[in-house]
Amino acid sequence: MRKIVVAVAGSSGSIYAKVIFDRLLQIKSQWAAVGVVMSKNAKLNWQLELGNEGFNEYPFDFYEKDNFAAPFASGSAKYDTMVVCPCSMGTLGRIAAGVSDDLLTRAADVVLKERRRLILVPRETPFSLIHLRNMTTITEAGGIICPAIPSFYGGAKDMEGLAATVVDRVLDLAGFELDSYRWGE
Repeated sequence: MRKIVVAVAGSSGSIYAKVIFDRLLQIKSQWAAVGVVMSKNAKLNWQLELGNEGFNEYPFDFYEKDNFAAPFASGSAKYDTMVVCPCSMGTLGRIAAGVSDDLLTRAADVVLKERRRLILVPRETPFSLIHLRNMTTITEAGGIICPAIPSFYGGAKDMEGLAATVVDRVLDLAGFELDSYRWGE
């Protein structure tokens, strides 16, 4: 059974966080624990973009960003995967620089040092040279950059469907089994 951290950073794109939460509930038999850390801006963006505080309704273990006693702040807790979705460029930059100034960046540092799976879902455009270099640093350290760029060939009918094309790819990268659109099938 998998143990996963889902971090929601402060960039726009709350729909991605909502869809990843929904998808994780659909595949509940594949995980033992989901720990969630959300920035204040992530909560604010959720309210602005989705018009509610629905993040409070999910049955995951939520931790405040200053709670370094959370289990995934240590490699000994054996959380095998961390997804930052959406990932702001500020968060990506702090992770790339090894700045562990809160639970989100500490957990990412732990995942990288333990050689586990870190997947960052940046939601920004265009990318600056600094962004690109930070993404290169994360990749060279063993992380995966999976930008929030939806695919259109699966016939998504609405915004959640488009977001699901990214989230399903992220959960594939995380090693979960999903029933989702597959090219050529």
